[in-house]
Amino acid sequence: MAKALCARGMEHTGARISCVRVKYLFLTWLTVLVGSWVIYVQYSSYTELCRGHQCKNAICDKYKRGIIDGSACVGLCDKETLYMGRCLSTSPNNQSKLGEQANLASLVTHILSVADGNRDGRVSLPEARSMWALLQMDEVLLGLLLQDRGHTPHLLGFCGDMYMTERVHSGPLYGLSLPWPLAHWLPTGLQRTMDQWFTPSWPRKAKISMGLLELVEDIFHGTYGSFLICDMNAAIFGYTDRYELRLMDNRAVISEEQFGQKMKTLKCQTDLDCVYGADCVSSCDAVEKKCKEEPLKPNLAKACSVLKDYLLRGAPSGLREELERQLYACMALRGSAQMDMEHSLILNNLKALLWRQISHTKDS
Repeated sequence: MAKALCARGMEHTGARISCVRVKYLFLTWLTVLVGSWVIYVQYSSYTELCRGHQCKNAICDKYKRGIIDGSACVGLCDKETLYMGRCLSTSPNNQSKLGEQANLASLVTHILSVADGNRDGRVSLPEARSMWALLQMDEVLLGLLLQDRGHTPHLLGFCGDMYMTERVHSGPLYGLSLPWPLAHWLPTGLQRTMDQWFTPSWPRKAKISMGLLELVEDIFHGTYGSFLICDMNAAIFGYTDRYELRLMDNRAVISEEQFGQKMKTLKCQTDLDCVYGADCVSSCDAVEKKCKEEPLKPNLAKACSVLKDYLLRGAPSGLREELERQLYACMALRGSAQMDMEHSLILNNLKALLWRQISHTKDS
């Protein structure tokens, strides 16, 4: 690469720069980039651990005074077998919107079973205080609702308003997540090459994609209502070392009921005025000049947009044409009276197509 740079430079500018000097410049540039990345990662980890240490001290002080209790308190404060890793959220506004629950009795039973941290068959006052603090964060409640289906990182325990989840080692959905200085400086071609290095093999990508399709299926008229993901992009997902998909950031999740209520309050001239989050859109009533309650595009259509490049890149040649056809049909889904039937048909066809490709592999 250095020789090519030298040759081009001499041809176009006639400058007398030795190839050795170009090599040194290139190596210096590469060293600065790698060094910046290492410093960024180390600093991020250090600051998170510092905040985590302060949080732990405050939580354990309340636990030792008998104010709070929970399944993780002993390990965190007495035995110190739990350690602080990466914070999933440091923002008090990290909340999704759940709306009213029709299946309230089942939801309450589920919450009480989780609140009973020591499994003695009752919820003590300190345990109740801890659970009440957690339930002020809708992200926790949504995580509990989706956890039984394996869509969110498994809740390992809680103590006060601090909760611990399983570690999801891999993420984001595609390739390598670079800090913004490196992403800005590295050439696009080199970034794509690096993404290819860190992207799983195609059968494993198919398994991860199956997880996303199952997530969409479970939040579409699920046990606790229907939900919309209003910022459907690869960055909000991760996957475990077994290539099981996890929803890592549920701040953009909102119930359809809450979405409808929000839309009713908006006045509009065009559909562009009827937007919640990044990509939840309803239509504008041209007569009433108000936004309609129904979303224009379902979760499945947006999920297929995320999966299109991910699955088509490296797909087996005999599968690519059919897969592309089904994905584009999926992306064309719109909200309508017939959406439920069409939605289910396309979803089942996609899942069946992917399952045929991975059912015989060890990753299935």
